Amino acid sequence: MTTPRKGQFPGMLDRDTFRVRFYGSFRHASYEKVKDALDAVEAVAWDNYMQSNKPAATEKAGPGFADPDYDLSVEWRTARDRLLAAEAAQKNPDTPSRVLLVCGSDRNDGSCPGEMSKTFRLTQLARAEIEAAGMQADVLDLSRLISDYDWHIHPCKGCASTAMPLCHWPCSCYPNHALRQTNDWMNEIYERWVSAHGVILLSPTYWYQSPSALKLMIDRLVCADGGNPDPSTTHGKDPEKAKAIEEAGWSYPKHLAGRAYGVVVHGDVAGVEAGRRALSDWLDWMGFIDAGTKAKLDRYIGYYEPYATSHETLDRDHAVQEEVRNAARAVAAAVRLLREGRLAQPDGGIGTPRPK
Repeated sequence: MTTPRKGQFPGMLDRDTFRVRFYGSFRHASYEKVKDALDAVEAVAWDNYMQSNKPAATEKAGPGFADPDYDLSVEWRTARDRLLAAEAAQKNPDTPSRVLLVCGSDRNDGSCPGEMSKTFRLTQLARAEIEAAGMQADVLDLSRLISDYDWHIHPCKGCASTAMPLCHWPCSCYPNHALRQTNDWMNEIYERWVSAHGVILLSPTYWYQSPSALKLMIDRLVCADGGNPDPSTTHGKDPEKAKAIEEAGWSYPKHLAGRAYGVVVHGDVAGVEAGRRALSDWLDWMGFIDAGTKAKLDRYIGYYEPYATSHETLDRDHAVQEEVRNAARAVAAAVRLLREGRLAQPDGGIGTPRPK
């Protein structure tokens, strides 16, 4: 078994540094009136940090897990149970068809930008087409990360690169109450991906790449592609156990495979083709089914024109509006065929010599 490499972590914070970090969230003068209460909370937080009290509560895993006696996070079990229920509903032929529309812009008018994003407007065009097709449209607006109070998609910790079985489905890295890594949105987001029969990603281009909120979500979805549905096999985050399991042979299960997809990427100067290609390649890798040429769009809106007038430019660009509608129509058509059993992944039954 390959020995885990050590030596990067600089160590736990000292008491004074921890105190400064804690009070960084309470520097507004209004908190002075509750200073004694904050002092008490800070002392408890320090104790949780020193004891590495990651889960809020645990219970025995019980039947159905490799180690029924393992102390499983209650929050993780709740998330897992919701995913199982969502998967059952998604596979039930009597449930309505559902398309997840991911608005990948970091921008909305509820915070510093002061104006809605063009991506949100394009998302609404797609939403109208999905609903016109008689399907449920679930809009996931990732810009809530900039405007909602204390709301997060915490970064992926890269467990998969230690060993794939260390990456649990759903992610068990969060919440981590010892590090105050809480209010993580991903458990809800996992459920919405599982519930969908089709997905459309709509994204602007930020510096040749996807916006940070979209990339955070993508990274945290690594557990959907090869993730371990049973944390008791690795006794939580034991890297040696995870390495041994992977070396013995791991199936790399694709938990979201078989859903249809479309991608819409827009920009104003450069990078739209690379962004669209990267998102499409990612979804292909995850086992999603391409809804066709019209479902994959990259366009410039106001090429080298001022940002200040970009919404007016979109108003005039009726062609790009119709192309976004076409992308949604293509995904709706693919979902309909999928659910009727008339569309399948052509290479779905072919194995790979390089599973990962």
